[in-house]
Amino acid sequence: MQPTIYVINPNSSRAVTAGIDAAMAPLRLPGGPAIECLTLESGPPGIQSQRDVESVALPLLQLATSLQPRAAAVVIACFSDPGLHLVREGLPGVPVLGISECGLLTALTLGQRFGVIAILPGSIPRHLRTYGAMGLGDRFAGELAIGLQVSELGDRERTLGRMIATGRRLRDAHGADVVVMGCAGMAAYRDALQDAIGLPVVEPSQAAAAMAIGRVQLDWEKARRG
Repeated sequence: MQPTIYVINPNSSRAVTAGIDAAMAPLRLPGGPAIECLTLESGPPGIQSQRDVESVALPLLQLATSLQPRAAAVVIACFSDPGLHLVREGLPGVPVLGISECGLLTALTLGQRFGVIAILPGSIPRHLRTYGAMGLGDRFAGELAIGLQVSELGDRERTLGRMIATGRRLRDAHGADVVVMGCAGMAAYRDALQDAIGLPVVEPSQAAAAMAIGRVQLDWEKARRG
């Protein structure tokens, strides 16, 4: 069986998983690892609170452990990186990547000051703890919310309009020169947002999967050489 990079959506929204899956299309390369997107069926409709974050950690570990025999890598596709360190500890030898961590690291290569578009104001304090733990305060321009639930992100006109307005505020009022999308449910809007605001836009699920591909390819090459 071909080793696979598993991208796990920790909420139960199949629409979000479908959007993440579509964002993986450019990364499915001939001769490269397979990329399969999965939904945590027992997860909440959206990861929107600390309680939601904590509630999915053990189910994520259980799902990831069941995939371990054929997993080349695991990506946790939620911007709060729920269960990241728990799953890393539980899958020794398997790269486990969180989209927040990877999205932010990617943004640092594209600009000096990053801004983040969140879904809800309540998400921002949780995200700020991550930026602080990563020591990114000097590179952080700001984070603003579009005021929509995860379940509402499928309304393309409303969601994209709010994201464009928010991205422009981060650019013009906060000095951001790169923008990170702060929710995996925003994946379908990256290209349109980037065109509208004229700044690099990081879709964090793509960023994490790209890093996973690099890790897997290097491991394959090492194994080939013996």
